[in-house]
Amino acid sequence: QLQLVESGGGSVQAGGSLRLSCTASAAYDWRIHCMGWFRQAPGKEREGVAAIDSDGSTNYADSVKGRFTISRDNAKNTLYLQMNSLKPEDTAMYYCAAELEPNCYYSDVDVGHWGQGTQVTVLS
Repeated sequence: QLQLVESGGGSVQAGGSLRLSCTASAAYDWRIHCMGWFRQAPGKEREGVAAIDSDGSTNYADSVKGRFTISRDNAKNTLYLQMNSLKPEDTAMYYCAAELEPNCYYSDVDVGHWGQGTQVTVLS
């Protein structure tokens, strides 16, 4: 069964940067699927952050647009989320997601596979 493994989370001062990575644990045709990042803060619902389609097209939540960049390296079966200018309100558990359907979009989608999450804490 496919497992997605995130890494790169941690604590950072406001204004700092982090890069999250997500890799697949099993043989998986990464290239053809829409991938995304979601996050969940304590006491809040999980929300979409960004999505990237098989052709590299991307879309972002307004709250992170201009600060976060989603990318993928199909040769390495790795998904990334570069997070710059981090704010305390970005503090959350971040989840990698695979096979977003029916559209490759960061919200209102069904997710085929979830990672276990990596914690990001932004200190004020």
